[in-house]
Formats: sequence, structure tokens, C-alpha cells
Amino acid sequence: MRTSLTNCTSHLIQDGDLPQIEIPNESDQRFSVLSFEQVKRLSDLMRSVIPIHGRGNFPTIDVKLCDLVTKVRWKLETDYNIHVKDIRLNGSRASSVLVDELISYNDLDLIFSVDLPNNKAYDRVKMAVLDTLIELLPEGVSRKRMSSCSMKEAYVSKMVKVNDSDRWSLITLGNSRSKTVELKFVDSMKRQYEFSVDSFHILLDTLFLFYQCAPSMEISENFYPTVVGESKYNDFSDALTHLCKKLIATRNPEEIRGGGLLKYCSLLVRNYKPVRADEVKSMERYMCSRFFIDFPDISQQQAKLENYLWNHFASTEDPQIKYDYLIILYQVVNESTVCLMNHERRLTLSLIEDLAMSIYNNSQIDYSDNSDTCSTTSSSSNCSLKQLSIPHPPPTSSPSPTQLQPSTNGTTMIPTYEIVTSVQPTVYYSSNNGYYFVSSASPPLQSTGPCMTCSCNQWANTITVTNGQQQSSNPVCS
Repeated sequence: MRTSLTNCTSHLIQDGDLPQIEIPNESDQRFSVLSFEQVKRLSDLMRSVIPIHGRGNFPTIDVKLCDLVTKVRWKLETDYNIHVKDIRLNGSRASSVLVDELISYNDLDLIFSVDLPNNKAYDRVKMAVLDTLIELLPEGVSRKRMSSCSMKEAYVSKMVKVNDSDRWSLITLGNSRSKTVELKFVDSMKRQYEFSVDSFHILLDTLFLFYQCAPSMEISENFYPTVVGESKYNDFSDALTHLCKKLIATRNPEEIRGGGLLKYCSLLVRNYKPVRADEVKSMERYMCSRFFIDFPDISQQQAKLENYLWNHFASTEDPQIKYDYLIILYQVVNESTVCLMNHERRLTLSLIEDLAMSIYNNSQIDYSDNSDTCSTTSSSSNCSLKQLSIPHPPPTSSPSPTQLQPSTNGTTMIPTYEIVTSVQPTVYYSSNNGYYFVSSASPPLQSTGPCMTCSCNQWANTITVTNGQQQSSNPVCS
């Protein structure tokens, strides 16, 4: 039987330690109260130690996730007078909390609901995060020479602010290719998900209240906090069913940045199936149309696709799934694109085919290099024959590729809702609706502007949109 925290909450409110926490109405189909097993997985995640890797010789910061969140919130509210309405976990880690299944992830996504009325508020948010990083540096590291600018260069891989119709900022901590921490500070954001399986938000405030009330007490089946989850898909039960049964569903894909096309194919290659088979073609046409509206130029398409492969398919992952992904994307674009002229469609298909050929050829080279030491009859665990299962690329003479079934060897992955993706970013403006993407340093891309020196008073690696007009800050060229 769950024990209520009402008495503890009342005591803290009377003492002025914490604001009142409002529990959403459980009868609203968007929300659901988490079970003990789900709360336990959430608590284990929040109490786990995460590494924040620095560039160069800057030390790795090892910190409990709950401590990082607490310190950032304290800095915002105490030092910079920014009220945090609530804190949420979303993305693939939120999905992994809700289902008893190992789901791979690229980053931890945390949302702080705040007011961002002007540019000064964005700068205060940035300074609060950087001040927190300075305090979290390992013991023995001198903080006297540490400035916010040096911390930004060492530990921040992405910074974005959007102040057009949407108002939010993103700061990504860590310079490892994967397992970064994304802190998103949101005033308003119209579309916060692409598909139902990545629409989950888990409200963390009651869990942190539990930690403050009983810091030394472990969560048990008889005593654990009430934690509420929300689905931005607007039906929590349906979205959870889609997640458990690996189903694809969305609403109004034409409203999604890029149409959700790349993520849709990523779900397909991991054996997700559309909920409504009779609506697949219509949905795919909307996705393709929005993708080519947002990325009309072949160079933009190449940059977006290469960055997606770089960020969502780990370098150590079997090349089979990456190749299968491109084959599925080829099929969808070939069969469902209705907004392009024939020569434009052929250019895009040739781009996808070239990338698939590159992966195919590289996998054959890797296998050839390994064949000197491994035979096809070897039982050694170091010998891999997965490259042999890669099918031949789609023929250039045929308008549509051979129908290929995706590999089933990949780990289940619920892609996160990413508006920007990069490691060492160069900034590209790509839309008139306030959304951006940031390209990675690898694969290399041409710089869009001159290399500028860093300034502590500016947002590095960002573009700001104000009233629909592009305003570039100083990008740091990698």
C-alpha cells in the first residue's frame, strides 16, 4: 500500500522550503500514475552516476543525475531569480522507465519549465548551468581560473535558443558521441513529440520531494511517492500500448519538423509496424512533402541525412541495420514522394543509394581485413560474420529497390525528439518556423561563415530567430 506524502508536503510548505506541487487530474487521459516498478526504475535512474566528459584535458565530471538536476534548479531560482514550474524526464529514457525492456538511448533528456520573457532570461539560464558545472568539478581541480566561457568550451556540445513563436533553449552537456545530458528550458513549444512512442514526459517534482523528505530511505512497495506520467500524444494508455507492441502512430505529421520521415524509417528498421495499415501511404506522403519543404536543396538533404546517421546509429553498431535503414528510406521516398519533379526525386534517391553503397563497401573492406585471422568455421567470439548478411545495394537502373527485410539484430531504440543534433557543431539555418538543426563535425561539412572567437556574453554555436528573421551569433568552427 502506498504511503502518502501529504503530511511531509504540508510541513515543508509551512516552513517555506518548497512551493506546493500540483498533481494533475488522473481522470485526464493524457496522464497516468506510475506503478511501483516504474517508480523504482525512475529512482534508480535518477540516483545513478552519469559522466559528463570534457574536451582535451578537462576532467570528467561524475555526478548523480538527481544532484545535477537539484543544483541546476537551485542556481536558477536562488542566484538568477528564474522560477522553475516543474521538471520532466522525456525521450527514450522516459520510455525505458515505463516498460520493462532494455531501450538503448543517445542522451538523457530533461525539461525545465520556465519563463523566458527576453534575451536576458536566456543568458541567465546559460550562466546557471555553467556555474553548476564549475561547482561539480572534481576535488583537487583549481576553480580560480575556471570561467563560464572555458566551461562552455569544455563541457557543452550544443547550445540553441529559439525565441520566435516558440520560446525555449537547449544546452547539451558532454562531448562523448553518445550518452550526453540534454537540458531543455521551455517557455513554450508547440510540438513536443513526433510519434506516440516518444511522447512521454515523467514529472519529477514529487520524486525530488520524496528525496528531501526521506533522503536516506529507500523506495519500497509500501512507501513510494506518487509520480505522474504524461503523453503529449494526448492518450497515455494508447501511447503506452504502442510502445509495448512496437507500433507507429502520430498525429498531423505535416506539423513535424522534417515530417518525422527519418525517425519513421528508424522505427521501421527496428521492426515497428504502423497502427493503421490503410493510412500508411497517406501518412508517408505527408512526411515526404514536409521533409522536402524543410530541406529543398540536395546539399541540405545530404547534411541532414548524414547527421542523422551519425547521431542515431552508433559507430560500434552492426552496419547491417544502418544499411537496412537506408534501403527502407529509399523505398519510402521512391514510392511516396509526390511533391518533387522527377529529376529532383532522382537526385535524392541517388544520394540515399550512394550512402548505402558506401556502407556496403566499407563493411566488405572490414570483413576482408578480418578474414586473414578468422575463418568462416571459426568459433571465436572475436570473429564476426554479420557483414556477410548485407544484401547488394538497390540497382541504379531500376526506379524502385528490391524489397528487403530489415535486420532483427539491432537493440530496441526509441528515438528521442531532437531538433538539433551534433557533436562539434556548425550552425545552419533551416526553417522559417523557429526550428533549427546543428550539424556535426563528422562527417565534415562546409562552414557557413567565418570562424569567430568565443565570447562569454554570447551564445556560441547558435542561431537566433526573432520575428522570422535570421540573426547569427558567433559560431565556433571546429
